[in-house]
Amino acid sequence: MEGSSSGKHFILVHGLCHGAWCWYKLVPMLRAAGHRVTALDMAASGAHPARMDEVPSFEDYSRPLLDAVAAAPAGERLVLVGHSLGGLNIALAMETFPRKVAAAVFLAACMPCVGRHMGATKIVGSKADHTLATMLVRPGCQFLDDPTMKDEVLLTDANYGSVNKVYVVAMADASNSEEMQHWMVDLNPGTEAEEIAGADHMAMCSKPRELCGVLLRIADTDTYE
Repeated sequence: MEGSSSGKHFILVHGLCHGAWCWYKLVPMLRAAGHRVTALDMAASGAHPARMDEVPSFEDYSRPLLDAVAAAPAGERLVLVGHSLGGLNIALAMETFPRKVAAAVFLAACMPCVGRHMGATKIVGSKADHTLATMLVRPGCQFLDDPTMKDEVLLTDANYGSVNKVYVVAMADASNSEEMQHWMVDLNPGTEAEEIAGADHMAMCSKPRELCGVLLRIADTDTYE
């Protein structure tokens, strides 16, 4: 964890099958601008030492993030950035520690809303496809039936709903259409939308300077103090 104590503290959360390594282009840019940056590995991901069979729940999978937010000093306002599935991790942290989060940034991410559960609402494909998905040894797949993912009252207006949200639309994302990304924004009233032209799903790799520019504007906005 490096950077100036006077800037914001960005906590970066990767998506499915990735790790802290995926932010390698973005981290030095944010630090050079004077901000603290922590790129995390979720449990059993990246260089995290846990085995898959040691991560029984989505909350356990999210534990590195929850612990990092809990450990943030009093008065330090955080900017959480979640990519792809990482949007669900930061949503859980927002619900748990809303007063510690200055802003939450969803980067081409799953962004849940109050009144709906965080898991998939529909499995598209055969029962055999669903069985295969749940048997794949990858973080995320085994949480399809997790109680946290199915809890429709988990996210509340008082906590999750009170945190400033920005959705970064990756306009060349082949796995998550521009329309789908804007639909998630519409489900969360008050969410600001930023668009990055030419950014694919891995915007931190394909358009790191543009993404850094968006994050620096967020850090400099008085609304997010």
